[in-house]
Amino acid sequence: MSSMSAGTLRGVGIGLRRKHFAAILETTRRLDWLEIIPENFVDYGGRSAATLAACAERWPIVSHGVSMSIGGPDPIDGDFLARVGRLLARIGCPWWSEHLCFAKGNGYALHDLFPLPFTEEAARHVAARAREAQARMDRPLLLENISYYAEMPGSEMSEESFLCLVLEESDVALLLDVNNVYVNSWNHRRDPLATLRALPLDRVREIHLAGHTPAPAPFNGTLYDTHGAPIAGAVWDLYREALRLCGRPVPTLIERDTRIPELDEVLDEADRARAILAEVYPQ
Repeated sequence: MSSMSAGTLRGVGIGLRRKHFAAILETTRRLDWLEIIPENFVDYGGRSAATLAACAERWPIVSHGVSMSIGGPDPIDGDFLARVGRLLARIGCPWWSEHLCFAKGNGYALHDLFPLPFTEEAARHVAARAREAQARMDRPLLLENISYYAEMPGSEMSEESFLCLVLEESDVALLLDVNNVYVNSWNHRRDPLATLRALPLDRVREIHLAGHTPAPAPFNGTLYDTHGAPIAGAVWDLYREALRLCGRPVPTLIERDTRIPELDEVLDEADRARAILAEVYPQ
């Protein structure tokens, strides 16, 4: 089994998706690491479990959850965390990540990632839950900046200030989604570079890159974070600047979750990200 300490993951990875189960085990192209959505593997046997085990023999794997609802009102689901923890221990994950959002309420899954109000009270609520979750899992937790299309009522600070407060209070790391920075900046008429500079980049441990899609009428002018298109040129440019601002190479993931192409197309984008990493930080 591949096993790496939390500080040694390097290069560019891709998400392990069912469409690529056969091809990924046959590819001879460079692939530095993988990321899984744990909800797609927890308690699963059969082909999913066999493929994951085979991949763990070849590549480091990290986890990116979609349903924990770290900012929600319901108690943290200890049983779910325990099941995920056993999975991550089995495949040697150096860290795990979740979205900075709420995704459940009153016991109901909302099947989406909703923004929190940007308030001190909400930040301290999330930070306490993040500390609890990280302690339960006994491995580093990363929180990702999400895309959102409207601010929650009652917000009293910027998204960047909110993120800084959450991470400072919780002492967890940041998963920087560069596409989300770009999409939010476009939709809310902000400068994406200014947003990057205001984020706690010293806490970035992983970067995500993904594609977005222009919204159809009557929402023309809005960008949707679909993970269903090639990475846009402006996002590649912002990624290059993000690396420079971080001041060090950061492990980078190519995300594709809808309209998933053949594996080689995803690996082509991974090669492009790797080339940018090498350009900014020559070996």
